[in-house]
Amino acid sequence: MKKLILIPDSFKGTMSSGEVCSIMKGVVLKYYPECKVISIPVADGGEGSVDAFIEALGGEKKFKEVTGPFFGEKVSGYYGVLPDGTAVVETAAAAALPMVEDRKNPLKTTTYGVGELMVEAARNGAKKIILGLGGSATNDGGSGIAAAMGVTFYNKKGEAFVPTGGNIDEVDKIDTSTINECFKGVEIVTMCDIDNPFYGKEGASYVYGPQKGADEKMVELLDGKMIKLAGKIKEATGVDVQAIPGSGAAGGMGGAMAAYFKSELQMGIETVLNTVHFDDLLDGADYVYTGEGRIDGQSLRGKVVIGVARKAKKKNVPVVAFVGDIKDPVEGAYGEGVVGIFSINRVAVPYLEARPRAKKDLELTVDNLIRFQMATN
Repeated sequence: MKKLILIPDSFKGTMSSGEVCSIMKGVVLKYYPECKVISIPVADGGEGSVDAFIEALGGEKKFKEVTGPFFGEKVSGYYGVLPDGTAVVETAAAAALPMVEDRKNPLKTTTYGVGELMVEAARNGAKKIILGLGGSATNDGGSGIAAAMGVTFYNKKGEAFVPTGGNIDEVDKIDTSTINECFKGVEIVTMCDIDNPFYGKEGASYVYGPQKGADEKMVELLDGKMIKLAGKIKEATGVDVQAIPGSGAAGGMGGAMAAYFKSELQMGIETVLNTVHFDDLLDGADYVYTGEGRIDGQSLRGKVVIGVARKAKKKNVPVVAFVGDIKDPVEGAYGEGVVGIFSINRVAVPYLEARPRAKKDLELTVDNLIRFQMATN
């Protein structure tokens, strides 16, 4: 084996994407010490996305004090700058759910600090910004991030204010002409791995509100406010955010970025593959090793394994997937370019028992496959 690409997702709650890459690489080099191994940790938009991009491509992390999940409280926010000048901002850097600890309240939380990071990146020269949605404590319809980036929200009295989840229904007029000049000519790509709409039973409030602290009554209240905000967004921009898959991501940030900033909402794996120039990296590769915690029918909708396989298939590079669990039906994966799917659960035990074994079991499973490949080549 002369060239191998490693591009796994994380095994949620067990191993990060970077850890999976490291384990795989160690086994490969044991048998093929001269092999060129390219490791690409996958970022899905949530916490760790900045680190994953920097680990894959190089670059540096920049820090700035910004507004946290609650107004009046500051946090040490951060973003990444890649070698080509692209900036990577993750929602979790300023509005993460763990930051609110036992004070969960989507009526009061804000995405304003994320917008401050976006401004900082643009002012420092970024002409492309990748924004990762995921893990937010908010349900403000993206009003906070938009306000920080220059969108002005007015109430019925004509007063400008920054809405939170609790008062987005007080928005009477939205002015996008005030967007900060630093965003002129800046391409914004938004990483979004869900397709929930802005509001409704499958929307931001109903699906994600409870994990952010909303009880049944608050969920209904928040959803009603999101419906009103969507109407005002359409009046101001002509964009029906409810019609955009993924607009409900991060409490409506997906819709805000699409409507106010014409940002493309893109699956995380697509963003990663485009950013690392995956098509070029495939040239001369013998195999691609990928994986995720569990592969099932949902995976076929374009998550990491299938996203990678579709690209590799076009260049006739075989893809092997290592997964924690396999849930039928997965036969469709083979038609997409995957040549083998291997569960690392070697002793067939429940997740809680398999979890502490996962790293060693991954190592042994990769070892087993390489032994087979060497014997049959």
